[in-house]
Amino acid sequence: MKTLFPSSRIKIILVLLLILLAGASYVYNQVLINKIMEQERNNVELWAKAFEHNVDPAHDKVSRNLNYVANTLQLYPDVPDSLVRLIREAELDKSTVNFVMTEIIQPDHLFNIPVIVVDESGFILHARFIDDENLNSQDLIHRFSALHEPITISLQDRERVLYQYVYYGESSMIQYLRFFPYVQFGILALLLGVGYTTYRSITRSEQSNLWVGMTKEAAHQLGTPLSSIYGWLQLLKDRTQNDDEILSIAYEIEDDVTRLKGIAERFNKIGSQPELKRLSLEPIIDDVMTYMERRLPKLGHKIDVMKSIQPDIKANLNAELFQWAIENLIKNSMDAIKEHGKDAYVSISARKEGHLIVIDIEDTGMGIDRKFVKEIFKPGFSTKKRGWGLGLSLTRRIIEDYHKGKVYVYSTDLNKGTIFRIQLPV
Repeated sequence: MKTLFPSSRIKIILVLLLILLAGASYVYNQVLINKIMEQERNNVELWAKAFEHNVDPAHDKVSRNLNYVANTLQLYPDVPDSLVRLIREAELDKSTVNFVMTEIIQPDHLFNIPVIVVDESGFILHARFIDDENLNSQDLIHRFSALHEPITISLQDRERVLYQYVYYGESSMIQYLRFFPYVQFGILALLLGVGYTTYRSITRSEQSNLWVGMTKEAAHQLGTPLSSIYGWLQLLKDRTQNDDEILSIAYEIEDDVTRLKGIAERFNKIGSQPELKRLSLEPIIDDVMTYMERRLPKLGHKIDVMKSIQPDIKANLNAELFQWAIENLIKNSMDAIKEHGKDAYVSISARKEGHLIVIDIEDTGMGIDRKFVKEIFKPGFSTKKRGWGLGLSLTRRIIEDYHKGKVYVYSTDLNKGTIFRIQLPV
C-alpha cells in the first residue's frame, strides 16, 4: 500500500495549533478575570465599610448627646451663647459622614458594579446599578450569591447587633471578558480556515498543472506509435485477406488501437474545458460494458457483468471523458474481486431520481476499509502493490469538475463488496 497524507498532517497541525492558541488565550483570560474580580471585591469591601460607617447608629447617638449638652448649657446664664452655637454647628456639620456619602457611596465613577444591601429579613435597603424592573430581592440575592460571597455589615444598636449584607454582581468588563475567548477562538478558527483553504487551493492548482502536463505529454508520446501500428495493421490485412482467423485477430487489434487513440484524446483534453452535449447514457455505458466484457478472459477474471439502465436518460456529457470515468470505476471493481466464484459480479445501474441521474457501480470484491473511504479519491492513494493511485482521482475530476456531478462510495463492506455512486444533474 502506498498513501500520501500531507493534507491530513496539515489538518492535524492546524487543529492542534488552534487548540493550543485557544487554550493559552482561555488560561490568560481566566487569570485576568480573577485579577479584576479580586480588585472589584476590594472596591466593594471599601464601599461596604463606607456604607457601614455612614449608617452606624453611633452617629445618631453622638448627635443626640451634643444636642443634649447644648440644651443643658443654655440653662446656665454664665455660659456664653457662642459656646452653645459652636456645639450646635459641630452637630450639624457631620463633615466625615457627608464626605463618605458624597465621595464614596454616591459617585458612579468609582466602580460600575451592581450592588444591593439587604437586612436580615432580605429586604433591600440600598441598591446600586440595579434597574427598577429587576429589583426583586430574592432573585438578586440568589443570582449574586452564586457569583460571590456576601460582605457582612455589623451595626451596634444599643443592646443588640444589627446585621446587613452586601451582595454584588459582575461589572460589564467581566461579562465582556467571559465572552472574549469564544470571539477570539472564532477569529482564530476563521484565520486558520482561510489559511488552510488558501494552502489547499495552491496545492490543488500545482497538482492540476502537474496532471495536465503529464497527460498532454502522454497523449503526445502515444500519437507516433499509434499511427505506426495503424499502418502495420493495414499492411497485415492486405497480405492476409484470405485468412479469416488472422483477419479476425487484426480487426480485434484494430479495435484496441482505436481504443488507445481514444484514450490519447482523453489525455489531451485534460486541462481544457471539454464540450458537453446532450447525450443518452445507455449507448455510452453499453460501449464501455461491451469492451470490458470482451476482454475479461484476457484479464484472467471470471466475472459476470450485469447492467440495468433506464431508457431515454439524457444528460450534458462529454462522451469520451465520461466513458473514461465509467471505465475506471468498472476496472477498479474488477481488480477488487479476488474470489471468482459463481457469485462474483460487477453490475452497473442507471436511473433518474427527481432532478438527478443516479449511476451505481456495484461489485462483490474485497471492499474498502472504513478509514480509507475518504482517501481513495486523493491523488497518489492506492491499496494496490502496483499503480499510481490516479484512476479514481481522475474519475472525480471528470465527474465533479467537468460534469458538475458527484462521485463517492455509497456503501462498502470488507470481503463483501462496494458500491460507487455517480450523481449527475438532469
